[in-house]
Amino acid sequence: RPKKNVVTGPAYLVVEDVPLPIAVPFFFFPFSSSYQSGFLMPTYMDDSNRGFGLTDGGYYFAINEQMDLKLKADIFTKGSWALNAESNYVKRYKYSGLFQASYQVTKTGDKGLPDYSVAKDFKVVWSHRQDPKASPNSNFSASVNFATSSYEKTNIGNLYNVQAMSQNTKTSSVSYSRNFPDQKLNISASGNIAQNMRDSSIAVTLPDLNISLSTIFPFKRKRAVGDEKWYEKISIRYTGRMKNSIRTKDDRLFKSNLVRDWENGMQHDIPISATFTLFKYFNLTPTFNYTERWYTRKIKQDWDIPSQKVVNDTIYGFHRVYNYSTSLGINTKIYGMYKPLFLPKKEIQIRHVITPSVSISAAPDFTTSHYGYYDSYIEEGKNGERREVRYSYYSGQPFGVPSGGKQGSVNFSISNNLEMKFKDKNDSIRKVSLIDELGAGISYNMAAETRPWSDLNVNLRLKLGKNYTFSMASTFATYAYEFNEKGEVVVGDRTEWSYGRFGRWSGYGTSFSYTLNNDTFKKLFGKKDEAEEKRKKDKPENGGDEEGANAEDSGIGMPAKKTKEATADADGYQAFKMPWSVSLSTGFNITEDRDKPINRKNMRYPYKISLNALNINGNVKLSNKWAVNFNSGYDFNAKLITNTVFNITRDLHCFTMTASLAPFGMYKYYNFTIRATAQILQDLKWEQRSQTQTNIKWY
Repeated sequence: RPKKNVVTGPAYLVVEDVPLPIAVPFFFFPFSSSYQSGFLMPTYMDDSNRGFGLTDGGYYFAINEQMDLKLKADIFTKGSWALNAESNYVKRYKYSGLFQASYQVTKTGDKGLPDYSVAKDFKVVWSHRQDPKASPNSNFSASVNFATSSYEKTNIGNLYNVQAMSQNTKTSSVSYSRNFPDQKLNISASGNIAQNMRDSSIAVTLPDLNISLSTIFPFKRKRAVGDEKWYEKISIRYTGRMKNSIRTKDDRLFKSNLVRDWENGMQHDIPISATFTLFKYFNLTPTFNYTERWYTRKIKQDWDIPSQKVVNDTIYGFHRVYNYSTSLGINTKIYGMYKPLFLPKKEIQIRHVITPSVSISAAPDFTTSHYGYYDSYIEEGKNGERREVRYSYYSGQPFGVPSGGKQGSVNFSISNNLEMKFKDKNDSIRKVSLIDELGAGISYNMAAETRPWSDLNVNLRLKLGKNYTFSMASTFATYAYEFNEKGEVVVGDRTEWSYGRFGRWSGYGTSFSYTLNNDTFKKLFGKKDEAEEKRKKDKPENGGDEEGANAEDSGIGMPAKKTKEATADADGYQAFKMPWSVSLSTGFNITEDRDKPINRKNMRYPYKISLNALNINGNVKLSNKWAVNFNSGYDFNAKLITNTVFNITRDLHCFTMTASLAPFGMYKYYNFTIRATAQILQDLKWEQRSQTQTNIKWY
């Protein structure tokens, strides 16, 4: 009955024209063009820990066109059960989102025996997205994924989801931002939660408030007459941040005290700067930075002789901590153009851009008693030895404390860019980057009594193709190793340069990935298919084939059905194509091997190379109906094969057959399913699974 229902008599299953001994007495399918509620059919489950059960059964509520509600439940013979609620909501041009809440009770083992346990877990998922058209100057978004530490491991739906069971961290965030264009002011607030599922620790930041004022020129005239004055170039900005955070266990979060257990504070940053032109070619930039912090506590420390440990005395109240610094920078650009001598007939030019920069910065010593940020106590041992220990009242606070010691440093940096321009065959100018950036930087602290030079930082960036850029950043240590009085290797006060050596290379680390597919080797070694080239030449200019081009002349008032001829190779046989792709990703690190003895001649440790885990995933389409995808890898450090999963899919026209196999790794399982392809018949399936315990070797 069209638009009402379908009712049949006895029916049996046929797969690939092969009748199977699977039959039903009748079928009943209701059809509806309206939005309606209905029952959700449960799935039978056999679990070695929970017993026999039904999962994902419930009811779907079609509330209205903007919101729905799905209620599902699980129940098992050994007492485990779960309740799940899921709701989607949307308002066109306003917002959309998803909300999920789950509560489950997992009972394992037999009651009265030592292996009997009861776990109560819950999970909340909320995703909210605001349409950009709803409010141009404000935005609200949410991405919440909060669960108890054992939820993912006890949830029955994750028994075949290795990624969910092995996930160690969960993050959640809710944010709101508001922009005031006329006042050049932006305010944003967020709440963040980070969970460590391994040790059930949790880090909460609520709220995290940011206030920023865009750059303004307070002395700039509204109606400028004549040349710009020097003071009109002075600019000022403001950035404020308030933070309230805690680190604890998830079961202690709601028992914590807001004043004593939470860490809170606020920071204000006010930079003042200007840019002047010196001798037409140099840019001079003076800067003054002022930072102020507000804290609600300070901690005094003292040494307790009987217990031989530090005791703390926390003083609550309003505490103000500030610091300031000033700097002066100068930079310029040097351009060089030349033609290569080894290519005299080519119209090639190479441009070299050098950007040197020098800056001087200074700040007073905020550890002096004048500022009151630091103090000291005498640590006295059991044998009467005494030593002075300096500390800060505000160490460990959200925004830190001003650094100790007088500062007066000079920073040197240089950046290089090398490009080549030439004319191609079509007389078009092409530009190729030879070296995108090659830079180095080092600083000298005039206030330091020992080791004033910093390490040399070098960075290199090369564009090796349209889709790949090679980046490298490394450090060369300035001061050499030496032996102390105990014969231990320490960093000395003499530079590597004083020994006639370049700085000591600290190592390098990187990661990379590459994808192989059918076209990879054709692009590298293959030749273009002559038949394909001929087909492109004979193709009509409108981009369609002859049948498609003459569709309007078919006389039936609609385009004629396009037919695609099978492609043939050079010998006239049908071309065999098996699309496939394999993605490889890994990395390596080069570091000093300090487990081995140092070379006493050059005072250098040998280097070692450590490889990151090799991850392999790919897919192969054996035919139009067969497909295989897999995910595996190898851990070079543990010398083990990582969790390996194979998925095989077969298109059975009205049905789909799927087989999942995990023979290696921590979680081993298999799953075989035959399911109806039509979306309305998703509950029509047959499924066979392995036992869900990881210690059962089913193979």
